[in-house]
Amino acid sequence: MISPVYVIGHLNPDTDAIASAIGYAWLLRQRDNRNAIPLRAGAVNPQTAWVLKTVKLDAPQYLADASPNFGRIMRTLPPILPDRPLREAWSIAATSHSGAPIVDAVGKPLGLVTGNSVFRFLSLQMEARVDLENVSAARILSVQCREAMDADVPCFKSSMRVRDGRGKVLRDERDDFFVVRDDGTYLGICRTPDVLNPPRIQIILVDHNEAGQAIASLEEADLLEVLDHHRLGNPPTKTPIPFIVDPVGSTSTLVAERIAEFKVMPPPEIAALLLAGQMSDTLILKSPTTTERDVAMASQLEKWVLSGDGFPFENYQMYGEAVLAAGAGLAVRDAESIVNSDLKLYEGGGIKFGVAQVEVASLFELSQRLSEISGTLEALCKSRGLELAVLMVTDVVRGASRLVLAGQVGRLNDLPYTHLADGTLDAPEVVSRKKQLLPTILSVLE
Repeated sequence: MISPVYVIGHLNPDTDAIASAIGYAWLLRQRDNRNAIPLRAGAVNPQTAWVLKTVKLDAPQYLADASPNFGRIMRTLPPILPDRPLREAWSIAATSHSGAPIVDAVGKPLGLVTGNSVFRFLSLQMEARVDLENVSAARILSVQCREAMDADVPCFKSSMRVRDGRGKVLRDERDDFFVVRDDGTYLGICRTPDVLNPPRIQIILVDHNEAGQAIASLEEADLLEVLDHHRLGNPPTKTPIPFIVDPVGSTSTLVAERIAEFKVMPPPEIAALLLAGQMSDTLILKSPTTTERDVAMASQLEKWVLSGDGFPFENYQMYGEAVLAAGAGLAVRDAESIVNSDLKLYEGGGIKFGVAQVEVASLFELSQRLSEISGTLEALCKSRGLELAVLMVTDVVRGASRLVLAGQVGRLNDLPYTHLADGTLDAPEVVSRKKQLLPTILSVLE
């Protein structure tokens, strides 16, 4: 089987991160015959959930950590009940060159039959003054497995990181260990060499290139490629890799361009998902990050989408308005979701800070939740070790934002925005975190 390549966006993924991961994985499968699998590094936000439901696609699976876990290094061997004859276990052990798993009727591990465990069994027979010269091999192999198994084999949950269990493995004289499910039932066997040198997963990053915005333990994976449209902040790599950071409005545009270059028409649902990523990141091509390339690919994606049947929108403008409406609003969201669902962490001016963004249909929505949101931002600073946190509340209808600050807010006194009586900052015509707000914050902090 071709080794999987995982395509994944940033933490707290937005629609563009999910869309570009799914779209680029599709292209890699079609164009390069790679076993590309899209993943997500966080929960699906309301806007993305609406888009996925509309285009009839499932959300990618969740991956929190690139560090290998025991589930990745295990070998699946058939388990044996303890009352079965030893010959059955010995056959498995001889074929697999590892221990044969013995489990009870509900699947809980009881022990392993190994060369050492059989030798100990024979030693005990000799101590009991059994005349082994008059005992045939057939008789030995007919004893029950429970008589000749090692019953003290350590178990590791499949979700446990290999590095967290490596010390226990090194302190043990065994070479074979159980891998179990969360409920403790048997799943497989792992061996010491695999624990010492586990396989690294292969990852392609989309819609980000900074390690601080990527899944945990990225350094334990093999980074194969980056496809992004943000500022540089990339982790080092062991070998040269394709590294594309292009100044367009969305990574979905970059994926769509590569599909067009391949001269193949994607399924309408893939095109619709990429179009949603575009519409979301560029605010229906009105954001200052929008380029002529975004506009051109929006038209192309619209043609691909409308080539199918049943799409409920006549053009990308109507679709974009529905996409933005699906993600806008504070009323039905708790404060933690508002602050964390689209949070990105940065470093600048000697401090670590976070900038979150949430979209609303009207900035009046902020007034009713301001005290609660401010308290949650302060708690965010403490829990994440941030000196400063900013929530950018963007009115997608009028194209303006309000900024809620927490932490060392004095560091941002020189921001060129109007200070309002409620402590927020009025930022008219500011809608892009990447191109407008972040560079302004960095210039003040420096």
